[in-house]
Amino acid sequence: MIKFKTLLRWGILIVLIIVMIGILVLYCINGIVKNSAEKNLDYVVKGQVGFSDQQIEKLQSFQADCIMVLGAGIKDAETPSDMLRDRLDVGIALYKQKVAPKLLLTGDNGQIGYNEIHVMLNYAKDAGVPEEDIFCDHAGFSTFDSMYRASSIFEANKMIVVTQQYHEYRALYLGKELGMQVLGVASDQKSYRGSIYREVREILARLKDFFKVKLGGEALLGGEAIPING
Repeated sequence: MIKFKTLLRWGILIVLIIVMIGILVLYCINGIVKNSAEKNLDYVVKGQVGFSDQQIEKLQSFQADCIMVLGAGIKDAETPSDMLRDRLDVGIALYKQKVAPKLLLTGDNGQIGYNEIHVMLNYAKDAGVPEEDIFCDHAGFSTFDSMYRASSIFEANKMIVVTQQYHEYRALYLGKELGMQVLGVASDQKSYRGSIYREVREILARLKDFFKVKLGGEALLGGEAIPING
């Protein structure tokens, strides 16, 4: 009869092997996502919302359909979070430099009393962006949904994606996997509170979206096409 201690040792060993395999898979998939996007993340702006002439020329030559600004939370019904404000400032600066003719603002408007798009739209308009050059995606509930709908609903083929650097890798990877050509401009202007939590969460999110896009997942909501070039 096999002793209890022997069974326990084998049980612990099996659990450890499973955990190690899980960590290895997580590490490999994160590496795939980051390496895939790295070459398209050449335009990092830090410290101030400013660009060199060479950066602008390269971005203009890409001939993007739009500049996508991904949502990042709001402080109240009229105020963007610090991270979202920095994303908006960079996106608006690129628009004003004629890097692309349209802004695509995407965020969560799935709850009563929480409307990222309302805040983002008003912020862009107050900064002088004409409303006719702003497209809004109210169903950008996640990064996957935002990127999927940019292709399927707004029919974007080329995009410049604005978000913080840690988030850019997943956004650019998804854009590429969904058939778009994408470049990223990181909007980090400072260190943000909770960065360690976001980094850990992002590692798990890359794993989730890697399998989601490979298995042919779709956005939570569909809809009629609204061509961004229309």
